[in-house]
Amino acid sequence: MQAILSQEFGYFILLGIGIAMAIIIMILVKAETKWLGTRKTFEWFSTAGRNVKSGLIASSVVSAWTWAATLLQSSTVTYEFGIGGLFWYAAGASIQVVLFAILVIELKRKAPSSHTFPELISARFGFKAHKVFLFFGLITNIIITTMLILGGAAVVNALTGVNITVAAFLIPIGVIIYTIFGGLKATFFADYLNTAFIFCIVLIFVFAIYFINPQIGGIEGMYKKLTDISLINPVEGNSHGSYLTLASIGALSFGIINIVGNFGSVFTDQAYWQRAIASRPKSAIRGFLIGGLVWFAIPFTLATSLGLAAISMGISLTPQEVNYGLVAPSAASALLGDIGAILILTAVFTAVTSAGSAQLIAVSSLTTYDIYRAYIKPSASGRELIRISRLAIIGFGGIIGILALLLFPLGVSLGYMYLTMGIIIGPSVIPITIALIWKKTNKNAIIIGSMLGLVFGITTWLLVAYTYYGEISINSTKEYIPLLFGNIVSISSGGIISVVISLLKPENFNFNIMKQKIFVTDQKIREIIEQDNDENFLKKNARFTYKFAIFFTFSLVIIWPLPLYISGYVFSLNVFTLWIYIAIIWAAGSAITMIMLPIIESRGGIIEVLRKVTTIHNQNISDRSSNTEDKYTPEHHNIKKILVAIDGSFKSIKSLKYLEYLFENNTNVKIFLVHIIEWIEQDEEILDYELIEQMEHNGRKILKSIIIDNRYRCERIVKLGDPGNKIIDLAEKLDVDLIVMGSKGLGQTEQEIGSVAKKVLKSTTKPIIFL
Repeated sequence: MQAILSQEFGYFILLGIGIAMAIIIMILVKAETKWLGTRKTFEWFSTAGRNVKSGLIASSVVSAWTWAATLLQSSTVTYEFGIGGLFWYAAGASIQVVLFAILVIELKRKAPSSHTFPELISARFGFKAHKVFLFFGLITNIIITTMLILGGAAVVNALTGVNITVAAFLIPIGVIIYTIFGGLKATFFADYLNTAFIFCIVLIFVFAIYFINPQIGGIEGMYKKLTDISLINPVEGNSHGSYLTLASIGALSFGIINIVGNFGSVFTDQAYWQRAIASRPKSAIRGFLIGGLVWFAIPFTLATSLGLAAISMGISLTPQEVNYGLVAPSAASALLGDIGAILILTAVFTAVTSAGSAQLIAVSSLTTYDIYRAYIKPSASGRELIRISRLAIIGFGGIIGILALLLFPLGVSLGYMYLTMGIIIGPSVIPITIALIWKKTNKNAIIIGSMLGLVFGITTWLLVAYTYYGEISINSTKEYIPLLFGNIVSISSGGIISVVISLLKPENFNFNIMKQKIFVTDQKIREIIEQDNDENFLKKNARFTYKFAIFFTFSLVIIWPLPLYISGYVFSLNVFTLWIYIAIIWAAGSAITMIMLPIIESRGGIIEVLRKVTTIHNQNISDRSSNTEDKYTPEHHNIKKILVAIDGSFKSIKSLKYLEYLFENNTNVKIFLVHIIEWIEQDEEILDYELIEQMEHNGRKILKSIIIDNRYRCERIVKLGDPGNKIIDLAEKLDVDLIVMGSKGLGQTEQEIGSVAKKVLKSTTKPIIFL
C-alpha cells in the first residue's frame, strides 16, 4: 500500500497529537486536584478515589476495549467473510464486557478493598496461586499492548511512510507522560475524549459512505455492488457465496475464536478490574452494562461502512496487508482521499494511546501491589509505591516498543496476535470466575486447571497446524482450523479441570475472610467502602446483573444469528437497508450517551471549576486597593460567619482575641478556626496517606489547644496545601462574612504584611481584618 500522507504529517500525529493530548489530560487532572480538593495519594493514583461515576466508567470501558483491532480487524474479517464477519466481531467481543459485570458485583460483595485481581486470589488461596494468576495477568497486558503497538505502527507506516520501527517507539511517549502524571484518573479523562472522538469518526464514515459519496451509490448501490461481486468472486463457505449473509462457516469459526479469546482479554486484564475497583457498586454495574451495549456500535457500524466499502470498490490487498489490518485505511483513503486517511489514522492513533494508557496503569498496579509490596517490601510507604508505579510505567512502555520490533521481522502481525491470544490466556478465565463466585473452589484445582489448560491449548494448536498443513510455522499456525481447536481446548480444559477437581475435593470458603485480609489505609476510601457494604442492596443488584448479562448474551449470540445461519438466508435489499439503519441509530444513540452522560453526572464539579476559573480571572483584571481599612468596617456589616486563620504565631492568636473583643456583644456568630499545613505543589503529588494523617493529627492538636469562649459556635478545620489559596477557597466554600488573620505568620519577614496575607488580600472578595 502506497503512503498517501507525508512523513511530516505522520510525525505530527505521533508527536504533536500525542503530546497535545498529554497536555490536555494533565490540565484536566490539575483542575480536579486544584479546584475540587482531590488529594493525590497513591490510593488515588491507582484507584482514582473509588468514586468514579457510571458515565465515565462506561466511556472508559468502551475506550479500553477499542483497540487498534476494533477499528482494523473488524473491517478485515468483513473483507474476508462479509456481513457475517463484522457481526461476529462485534457480538463476539461485546458479551464479555457485559458478563464481566457479574464479576464486578461479586467483587464489590466479597473483596471490596482489593486493588488487583491477583490480590484477591492471594487473599483466598495464598501465594502459590497468586503467582500463577499474576503470570496470566502480566502476559495478558503484554499481548494486548503489543497488539496495540503492532496495529498502530503498521497503520502509521502504511499511510505516511514513517519507519515502522520509529513509529513503534514514538506511539507510547504521550501516553507515558500523562499516565505518570495523573495515574488512573488521567486514563479516565483520556478515555472520555477518545470515545467521543471515535464515535464522531464512525458517524462521519457511515454518513459519507451511504449518503454522500457518489462512488458507492447509497444503500441500494452498496447492495447491488456486493451482490454482483458475490457472483463474480463467491466467498467459500458462505451461503450462495454471498457477502450478504450470516450463514458463513468462516465467519462462525472466527466468531468462536473471537469469543474465547476475548473472554481472556477481559477477565484476565487488570485494566477492567481496575475500572470496577475505581467506582462504587451501582456506578460500576451500570458502567459495564452500558459500556458493553455501546461498544458494540463501534465495530458493527465502522465495519458496515469501511469493510463493506472495501469489498464493493474492489480494493486489492496482499495477504500481508490484510493481516496487518490495512483494509479500513485503504477503504477510507480510497473513498475520501487525504481526509479519509487523516480520519482513520487519527482514530487509530488515539485508540492505541488511550487503550495503551489503560494497559500501562494496569501493569503499574500489578508491579506495585503484586510484586513489590507482596514480595519485596510489604511495609512500603505511599511515596515508595508511587515511585515504583511510575518506574513500571516507563519500563513497560519501553519494553513493549522493543518487543514489537522483534515481532515485525518474524511476520507476527496484529491479526496473528489477536487470534492466538485466547490460546494463551483463555485457560485462566473459568478458574478466576469460580474463585470469586463459588465457595467450593479448590486452590489446587485452579492452579492445575490453568496450567494444564495452557499446555493442552498450545499443544492442540500446534498439532492441528502440523496435521493439516505439514509444518509448524507462522503461516500454518495463523490458519483458522488450528486456531479454532486451540482456543476451544484452551478455555474448556482449564475450566473442566478446575471444576471437576473442586467437586471431588470441595472447600467451604467464607468470603468474609477476604474482606479482613485486604486492607485500605486511606480513611476516606475506607469510609466509601463501608458505606457500600449493604448486603441487601448488593444482592438485589447481583440478581439484576446476572439476569441482564445472561439475557443479553443469549440474545446476541443465539437469538439474533442462529435463525439466519440455519436458514442460509441471504439479505434482501429491504433487510440490508434495515441493517444499515440499525447500525446508524445504534451508533448515534451510543455517541449521545457517551458524550452527554459523563458531563451530566459531573456537572457539579464542572460548574465549580468554571466558577473558580472565572473568579480568578475577574480578580486578576480588577484593580484592588491594598488599603486594609477599605476592606472592612465592622459597623456596616451584619456578621454571622467568620474564618480565623491560625498558624500558631503570636499575631494569629492575637487576631482571635481581638475578634472576641470586637464581637463581645454579638454571640450569634459562628467561628471557623482554620489551620493550613503548608505543602508545596510538587510534593503533594506523591503524598502518601500515612503522612497526611500524621500531619493533620498535629494540626488538630494545635487547634484543640486554642480556647474559645463557649458563647460562640465554633468549628475547627485542618487543611493541607498552599495557605493563601486554601484560606481563599475555604472562605468561598463556607461563604463567610469576614476573614480574620495575622498580618505575618511564623516566617521571618521585615515587611509589614507577610506573603500569605498579601495573597489573600489580593485575591479574595471577602472583608479582612489583619492584626
